[in-house]
Amino acid sequence: MTVYETDVPGVGRKFELEVGDESRLVVLLHHDGRRELFVRERPEADSERVADLTGEQARKLGAVLGGAYFQPVEFSNTSVPLGDAIIEWVTIPEGSPVEDVTLADSNLRDATGASVIAVQRGPDTIANPDADTTLNAGDVLVALGTRDEHAELESFVTAA
Repeated sequence: MTVYETDVPGVGRKFELEVGDESRLVVLLHHDGRRELFVRERPEADSERVADLTGEQARKLGAVLGGAYFQPVEFSNTSVPLGDAIIEWVTIPEGSPVEDVTLADSNLRDATGASVIAVQRGPDTIANPDADTTLNAGDVLVALGTRDEHAELESFVTAA
């Protein structure tokens, strides 16, 4: 990520961070300690104000972004004992081709390669569901598979 730094005479210092192909996050630090946060979607577009932060608020936001409160797992940098397999969750929408179909009849594993290891139904979890488990709209499938298999599963379950 490239960071551009510019003096703003009589105001303070401006920092622009590239956050996408053309998007930039703009932080304006005023001499009085105030911070303004803007986003610019395209180089030719005007920046839109997102927030006006005090120094304390800015430090708190920085701590949150830095992982002081919660340290997420960065999947792109993580190795797990499952090889390329990861666990993902997919919600069955109304009208799904697998709605009101048993797990066996849905043919999910053969069609996608992903294995359903649990079904979350409201507050209940059906761990290691058997082939006779009927899938309902609103059920959350907990599945094990590669990223490609999960993409296939998502497409398969949400196809109209």
